[in-house]
Amino acid sequence: MAGESMKVALVTGASRGIGRAIAAGLAEAGCDVAIVDLPSQSALLAEVAQDIEAAGRRAYLQPMDVSDPESVQRAVDAVLREAGRIDILVNNAGILVPSPLQDLTVDSWDRHFDVNARGVLLACQAVLPQMRARKSGRIINIASIAGRQGVATQGHYAATKATVITLTRVLAQEVGMDGITVNAICPGIILTEMGKNNLGSEEAIRHWENVAALKRLGNPEDIVGPVRFFTSDESAFVTGQSLNVCGGIYFH
Repeated sequence: MAGESMKVALVTGASRGIGRAIAAGLAEAGCDVAIVDLPSQSALLAEVAQDIEAAGRRAYLQPMDVSDPESVQRAVDAVLREAGRIDILVNNAGILVPSPLQDLTVDSWDRHFDVNARGVLLACQAVLPQMRARKSGRIINIASIAGRQGVATQGHYAATKATVITLTRVLAQEVGMDGITVNAICPGIILTEMGKNNLGSEEAIRHWENVAALKRLGNPEDIVGPVRFFTSDESAFVTGQSLNVCGGIYFH
Protein backbone atom coordinates (compact mmCIF):
# COMPACT_ATOMS: atom_id res chain seq x y z
CA MET A 1 0.00 0.00 0.00
CA ALA A 2 2.84 2.35 -0.83
CA GLY A 3 1.71 5.92 -1.15
CA GLU A 4 -1.54 5.35 0.74
CA SER A 5 -2.32 6.79 4.15
CA MET A 6 -2.31 4.53 7.19
CA LYS A 7 -5.43 2.40 7.48
CA VAL A 8 -7.08 0.42 10.27
CA ALA A 9 -8.04 -3.16 9.48
CA LEU A 10 -10.19 -5.55 11.49
CA VAL A 11 -9.55 -9.27 11.01
CA THR A 12 -11.90 -11.89 12.45
CA GLY A 13 -10.64 -15.31 13.46
CA ALA A 14 -7.20 -13.75 13.76
CA SER A 15 -5.67 -16.03 16.39
CA ARG A 16 -4.24 -18.65 14.03
CA GLY A 17 -3.90 -19.93 10.49
CA ILE A 18 -5.04 -17.70 7.64
CA GLY A 19 -6.32 -14.99 9.98
CA ARG A 20 -3.01 -14.66 11.76
CA ALA A 21 -1.12 -14.48 8.47
CA ILE A 22 -3.50 -11.82 7.14
CA ALA A 23 -3.20 -9.72 10.30
CA ALA A 24 0.60 -9.80 10.15
CA GLY A 25 0.61 -9.17 6.40
CA LEU A 26 -1.62 -6.11 6.71
CA ALA A 27 0.60 -4.75 9.47
CA GLU A 28 3.64 -5.19 7.24
CA ALA A 29 1.74 -3.25 4.56
CA GLY A 30 1.30 -0.34 6.96
CA CYS A 31 -2.05 -0.98 8.64
CA ASP A 32 -2.89 -0.86 12.30
CA VAL A 33 -4.83 -4.06 12.93
CA ALA A 34 -7.73 -4.96 15.20
CA ILE A 35 -7.56 -8.68 15.85
CA VAL A 36 -10.65 -10.45 17.15
CA ASP A 37 -11.48 -14.02 18.08
CA LEU A 38 -13.25 -16.00 20.77
CA PRO A 39 -12.28 -15.19 24.37
CA SER A 40 -10.71 -18.67 24.63
CA GLN A 41 -8.13 -17.59 22.03
CA SER A 42 -6.85 -14.57 23.97
CA ALA A 43 -3.38 -16.01 24.57
CA LEU A 44 -2.91 -16.69 20.86
CA LEU A 45 -4.23 -13.23 20.00
CA ALA A 46 -1.55 -11.76 22.25
CA GLU A 47 1.07 -13.55 20.13
CA VAL A 48 -0.46 -12.11 16.96
CA ALA A 49 -0.34 -8.65 18.56
CA GLN A 50 3.40 -9.12 18.99
CA ASP A 51 3.71 -9.87 15.25
CA ILE A 52 1.83 -6.67 14.45
CA GLU A 53 3.87 -4.55 16.84
CA ALA A 54 7.10 -6.06 15.48
CA ALA A 55 6.07 -4.56 12.13
CA GLY A 56 5.83 -1.16 13.80
CA ARG A 57 2.05 -1.00 13.80
CA ARG A 58 -0.55 -0.88 16.57
CA ALA A 59 -2.64 -3.91 17.52
CA TYR A 60 -6.13 -3.69 19.01
CA LEU A 61 -7.24 -6.89 20.75
CA GLN A 62 -10.92 -7.62 21.30
CA PRO A 63 -12.81 -10.80 22.22
CA MET A 64 -15.61 -11.44 19.74
CA ASP A 65 -17.99 -14.26 18.90
CA VAL A 66 -18.94 -13.58 15.28
CA SER A 67 -22.18 -15.51 15.66
CA ASP A 68 -23.44 -13.26 18.49
CA PRO A 69 -24.83 -9.87 17.37
CA GLU A 70 -24.19 -8.17 20.73
CA SER A 71 -20.62 -9.50 20.92
CA VAL A 72 -19.88 -8.28 17.39
CA GLN A 73 -21.28 -4.82 18.04
CA ARG A 74 -19.41 -4.48 21.36
CA ALA A 75 -16.10 -5.43 19.77
CA VAL A 76 -16.54 -3.12 16.77
CA ASP A 77 -17.61 -0.24 19.00
CA ALA A 78 -14.55 -0.78 21.21
CA VAL A 79 -12.21 -0.74 18.19
CA LEU A 80 -13.85 2.42 16.87
CA ARG A 81 -13.38 4.12 20.25
CA GLU A 82 -9.70 3.18 20.34
CA ALA A 83 -8.73 3.47 16.68
CA GLY A 84 -11.25 6.03 15.48
CA ARG A 85 -12.10 4.18 12.28
CA ILE A 86 -12.19 0.83 10.52
CA ASP A 87 -11.12 1.10 6.89
CA ILE A 88 -10.81 -2.60 6.13
CA LEU A 89 -12.83 -5.60 7.30
CA VAL A 90 -11.54 -9.11 6.66
CA ASN A 91 -14.18 -11.73 7.48
CA ASN A 92 -11.98 -14.75 8.05
CA ALA A 93 -13.54 -16.58 11.03
CA GLY A 94 -14.89 -20.00 10.12
CA ILE A 95 -15.38 -23.57 11.27
CA LEU A 96 -15.46 -26.96 9.56
CA VAL A 97 -16.43 -30.24 11.20
CA PRO A 98 -16.81 -32.75 8.33
CA SER A 99 -19.85 -35.00 8.13
CA PRO A 100 -21.73 -36.84 5.38
CA LEU A 101 -24.99 -35.02 4.77
CA GLN A 102 -27.02 -38.10 5.71
CA ASP A 103 -25.46 -38.05 9.18
CA LEU A 104 -25.34 -34.28 9.64
CA THR A 105 -27.14 -33.02 12.73
CA VAL A 106 -29.34 -29.96 12.69
CA ASP A 107 -27.16 -28.46 15.43
CA SER A 108 -24.02 -28.85 13.32
CA TRP A 109 -25.75 -27.36 10.26
CA ASP A 110 -26.91 -24.38 12.31
CA ARG A 111 -23.55 -23.86 13.99
CA HIS A 112 -21.71 -23.74 10.66
CA PHE A 113 -24.17 -21.19 9.28
CA ASP A 114 -24.05 -19.18 12.52
CA VAL A 115 -20.27 -18.75 12.29
CA ASN A 116 -19.47 -18.92 8.59
CA ALA A 117 -22.42 -17.03 7.11
CA ARG A 118 -24.23 -15.08 9.82
CA GLY A 119 -20.85 -14.02 11.21
CA VAL A 120 -19.98 -12.37 7.90
CA LEU A 121 -23.31 -10.54 7.79
CA LEU A 122 -23.07 -9.32 11.39
CA ALA A 123 -19.53 -8.00 11.03
CA CYS A 124 -20.44 -6.19 7.80
CA GLN A 125 -23.50 -4.64 9.42
CA ALA A 126 -21.42 -3.43 12.36
CA VAL A 127 -18.67 -1.71 10.34
CA LEU A 128 -20.70 -0.35 7.44
CA PRO A 129 -22.23 2.77 9.07
CA GLN A 130 -18.87 4.45 9.66
CA MET A 131 -17.56 3.31 6.27
CA ARG A 132 -20.61 4.81 4.59
CA ALA A 133 -20.24 8.03 6.57
CA ARG A 134 -16.67 8.40 5.24
CA LYS A 135 -17.57 7.18 1.73
CA SER A 136 -14.72 4.71 1.84
CA GLY A 137 -14.09 1.09 2.82
CA ARG A 138 -12.82 -2.32 1.83
CA ILE A 139 -14.51 -5.58 2.82
CA ILE A 140 -12.84 -8.91 2.03
CA ASN A 141 -14.69 -12.13 2.79
CA ILE A 142 -12.77 -15.39 3.03
CA ALA A 143 -14.91 -17.99 1.26
CA SER A 144 -13.60 -21.28 -0.20
CA ILE A 145 -13.42 -23.19 -3.45
CA ALA A 146 -15.74 -25.61 -1.61
CA GLY A 147 -18.39 -22.95 -2.13
CA ARG A 148 -17.82 -23.21 -5.89
CA GLN A 149 -18.12 -26.96 -6.36
CA GLY A 150 -18.94 -28.73 -3.08
CA VAL A 151 -16.83 -31.38 -1.40
CA ALA A 152 -17.91 -34.76 -0.03
CA THR A 153 -18.39 -34.65 3.78
CA GLN A 154 -18.33 -30.85 3.59
CA GLY A 155 -21.75 -30.12 2.13
CA HIS A 156 -22.80 -27.92 5.05
CA TYR A 157 -19.49 -26.01 4.98
CA ALA A 158 -19.71 -25.62 1.19
CA ALA A 159 -23.24 -24.26 1.53
CA THR A 160 -22.04 -21.61 3.99
CA LYS A 161 -19.23 -20.58 1.66
CA ALA A 162 -21.57 -20.40 -1.34
CA THR A 163 -23.65 -18.10 0.83
CA VAL A 164 -20.60 -15.92 1.50
CA ILE A 165 -19.91 -15.66 -2.25
CA THR A 166 -23.51 -14.57 -2.87
CA LEU A 167 -23.50 -12.11 0.02
CA THR A 168 -20.34 -10.60 -1.47
CA ARG A 169 -22.01 -10.07 -4.82
CA VAL A 170 -25.14 -8.53 -3.33
CA LEU A 171 -23.43 -6.30 -0.75
CA ALA A 172 -21.11 -4.95 -3.44
CA GLN A 173 -24.18 -3.73 -5.33
CA GLU A 174 -25.71 -2.20 -2.22
CA VAL A 175 -22.71 -0.20 -0.99
CA GLY A 176 -20.76 0.62 -4.14
CA MET A 177 -22.29 4.08 -4.36
CA ASP A 178 -20.73 4.78 -0.97
CA GLY A 179 -17.19 4.16 -2.16
CA ILE A 180 -17.00 0.70 -0.55
CA THR A 181 -15.77 -2.38 -2.37
CA VAL A 182 -16.68 -5.92 -1.33
CA ASN A 183 -14.76 -8.92 -2.63
CA ALA A 184 -14.17 -12.53 -1.65
CA ILE A 185 -11.21 -14.86 -1.71
CA CYS A 186 -11.77 -18.58 -2.23
CA PRO A 187 -8.78 -20.45 -0.83
CA GLY A 188 -8.06 -23.98 -1.92
CA ILE A 189 -6.43 -26.44 0.45
CA ILE A 190 -4.38 -24.41 2.90
CA LEU A 191 -2.13 -26.29 5.32
CA THR A 192 -3.46 -24.75 8.51
CA GLU A 193 -4.24 -26.86 11.55
CA MET A 194 -7.84 -27.17 10.31
CA GLY A 195 -6.72 -27.98 6.78
CA LYS A 196 -4.35 -30.73 7.88
CA ASN A 197 -6.95 -32.23 10.21
CA ASN A 198 -9.53 -32.37 7.44
CA LEU A 199 -7.14 -33.99 4.96
CA GLY A 200 -6.44 -36.61 7.58
CA SER A 201 -3.25 -38.20 6.24
CA GLU A 202 0.02 -37.60 4.44
CA GLU A 203 -1.36 -39.74 1.61
CA ALA A 204 -4.26 -37.32 1.16
CA ILE A 205 -1.85 -34.38 1.17
CA ARG A 206 0.26 -36.03 -1.54
CA HIS A 207 -2.87 -36.72 -3.61
CA TRP A 208 -4.00 -33.09 -3.60
CA GLU A 209 -0.48 -31.86 -4.26
CA ASN A 210 -0.52 -33.95 -7.44
CA VAL A 211 -3.95 -32.60 -8.41
CA ALA A 212 -2.84 -28.97 -8.06
CA ALA A 213 -1.31 -27.38 -11.16
CA LEU A 214 1.45 -25.88 -8.99
CA LYS A 215 2.10 -29.32 -7.40
CA ARG A 216 1.85 -27.97 -3.89
CA LEU A 217 -0.80 -27.01 -1.39
CA GLY A 218 -1.16 -23.57 0.11
CA ASN A 219 0.29 -21.93 3.18
CA PRO A 220 -1.56 -19.19 5.08
CA GLU A 221 0.88 -16.63 3.67
CA ASP A 222 -0.37 -17.44 0.15
CA ILE A 223 -3.63 -15.66 0.99
CA VAL A 224 -1.95 -12.45 2.16
CA GLY A 225 -1.06 -10.98 -1.25
CA PRO A 226 -4.59 -11.29 -2.66
CA VAL A 227 -6.01 -9.73 0.53
CA ARG A 228 -3.59 -6.82 0.29
CA PHE A 229 -4.58 -6.30 -3.36
CA PHE A 230 -8.26 -6.06 -2.43
CA THR A 231 -7.47 -3.61 0.39
CA SER A 232 -5.36 -1.36 -1.82
CA ASP A 233 -6.17 1.48 -4.19
CA GLU A 234 -4.94 -0.77 -6.99
CA SER A 235 -8.24 -2.67 -6.76
CA ALA A 236 -10.42 0.45 -6.60
CA PHE A 237 -12.45 -0.64 -9.67
CA VAL A 238 -12.89 -4.27 -8.55
CA THR A 239 -15.95 -5.20 -6.52
CA GLY A 240 -18.36 -8.11 -6.12
CA GLN A 241 -15.71 -10.58 -7.28
CA SER A 242 -14.57 -13.91 -5.84
CA LEU A 243 -10.96 -14.87 -6.53
CA ASN A 244 -9.83 -18.50 -6.41
CA VAL A 245 -6.47 -18.83 -4.62
CA CYS A 246 -5.94 -22.55 -4.86
CA GLY A 247 -2.72 -23.35 -6.74
CA GLY A 248 -4.70 -24.64 -9.72
CA ILE A 249 -7.11 -27.14 -8.20
CA TYR A 250 -10.21 -25.40 -9.44
CA PHE A 251 -10.61 -23.39 -12.65
CA HIS A 252 -14.13 -21.93 -12.79
